[in-house]
Order: sequence, then structure tokens, then C-alpha cells
Amino acid sequence: MQVGISYVGIIMLILLFLPNIIFIKNRPVGWEKLGPEDRILGILEKIGQVGVTMICPISKNLNSDGFTPWTLWLIVSALCMALYEAWWIKYFIGKKRLRDFYSGILGIPLAGAVLPVLAFGFLAIFGKSPQLALFVIPLGIGHIGIHKNHKKEISGIDFEEDNNVNSR
Repeated sequence: MQVGISYVGIIMLILLFLPNIIFIKNRPVGWEKLGPEDRILGILEKIGQVGVTMICPISKNLNSDGFTPWTLWLIVSALCMALYEAWWIKYFIGKKRLRDFYSGILGIPLAGAVLPVLAFGFLAIFGKSPQLALFVIPLGIGHIGIHKNHKKEISGIDFEEDNNVNSR
């Protein structure tokens, strides 16, 4: 890993964190009804989050030095992040229901969990960064696993109240 400032890594992290910060004030109705996260998945997710957050801004090899065949991996990574942003926009302008939060986009299930993991996975391939890939793996297992469990859980939640959210 070449240590230095990674403008690509920083941009990707900003694109990841910004909607999550906005989400704090825009949680779906019924959020408090969700049970606790699986402890092991939570630990894996946190390990991945910390590692990705530490490596992306300082891994100079994540920057682009012009178009090469490897740049296609960066483009795929950017497309995944763009879809992630589109998914958030869809959530924020929608009714902000639990089922919306665990929805997909363009046939990609659990888009809020899957797309950022894919984006950082493809970024690791582009940057030829085994260090980043090493943290994307537990991030993916934990983050997608937690979302998958919550998606299963919400099938048993009464959504009657979330039909009246925007009518108040």
C-alpha cells in the first residue's frame, strides 16, 4: 500500500457518511421496534467499518492516474456508489418506512447494505489493495447480514402506523 492522501478514498467516504448523517434525523417509523443486532455480525461490521474508514483516506493507490484497463474497476465502484446515493434519495423523498429502508433498487436487494460494500470491494480491486479488501469482507458479512436479519424481522411488524406518517 502506498501511503499518502487518497482523494478517491476521501470522496467515497464522504458519499458513504453524508446520507447516513442525514438518516439520523430521518429514521423510519417502527425503527425502535427492531430487535437487537446479532452480536457477531455487529462485531464484524464494526471491524470492517473501522478498517475501511482508516485505509481509504491514506491509501494513495486508490487514486486514478489516468485511464487503464484497471480504471474499469473504479468506474464500477463509482456506479455502485452512485446507485447507493440514488437509493438514499429514493428513501428520503419517500415515506421513510421500514420496508423502504430495507428495499432494493434496480433489482439489487438490500441496496442500502449491498451497494456500499460492492463499491468498496471494487475500489479495493481497482487499487490492488489487499488491505482494503481484508476489511471489506467482514464489513460485507456484518452489514449485509444485519440488514438481511432485519428484513426478515420486519415481515412480522404491523405497518399500519407507517401509512399515516406523512399525513400528520
